[in-house]
Amino acid sequence: MSRIGKMPITLPNGVTCTFEEASRKVTVKGPKGQLHQTLNPNFKVKVENGSVEVTRPSEEKPDRALHGLYRALIANMVVGVSKGYKEELELIGVGYKASAQSNVLELSLGYSHSVFLAVPSELKLQAAQEKGANPIITLEGIDKQLIGQIAAKIKSLRKVEPYKGKGIRYVGEYVRRKAGKAAAK
Repeated sequence: MSRIGKMPITLPNGVTCTFEEASRKVTVKGPKGQLHQTLNPNFKVKVENGSVEVTRPSEEKPDRALHGLYRALIANMVVGVSKGYKEELELIGVGYKASAQSNVLELSLGYSHSVFLAVPSELKLQAAQEKGANPIITLEGIDKQLIGQIAAKIKSLRKVEPYKGKGIRYVGEYVRRKAGKAAAK
């Protein structure tokens, strides 16, 4: 049995989970909102006594792989609707700037033009620029996958280079630096 898939998911106070057999849809509702996930037709979800369990139909390899995946997706939904998720990105480089108006992010990343990125309305976007510190972009929401996808998209606009460390990175991310040609002498 899958080590992750067999663990039950405990529902915190204020969070409810329902499974519709006909549409194969799991719905998780909480204080921050609600999320849906459609499952494979063979998988069963049992909700009772404040916990959720996912059971798989057989011991075949695809079913074993999906068992842990579905359990992790439902657990991420439970955490999202109860606590929420937050991702912070840091812009490192001379002249790099970020500003947010409603859900449009404007980035100055050393190109000859500004880069505009529309962020989905489900996410809360903030861009902070304090004097003497690097600009910080903060994404908050209930959908872990969506936050990770948008953060990766922002990060891909200016990848961190290994010589000076300039670029967009997650706050607290370690970037391995290279010595450069001055170290060759």
